[in-house]
Amino acid sequence: MARFVLSHSHQASECRAAYAAWNGFDSPLRHHDAIASCASGGHRMFWTVEAASGEQALALLPPYLAEHCEASEVRDVPIP
Repeated sequence: MARFVLSHSHQASECRAAYAAWNGFDSPLRHHDAIASCASGGHRMFWTVEAASGEQALALLPPYLAEHCEASEVRDVPIP
């Protein structure tokens, strides 16, 4: 399994829809914290997930979020 950071962005007017998209969507990400910048005006949400591919990582999100999301494969790197 690979690790991905999912980065979703939306407009301020879409915040309610971004949160409401989870209603009725079955995902292991539900009921867990995400990192979001909405309160500070950035309107981006982030999740770190493990999946076999970027497509499978995006499938963990409701379609409304996945459509405006980037999946970036990431790895730990030592910083000297």
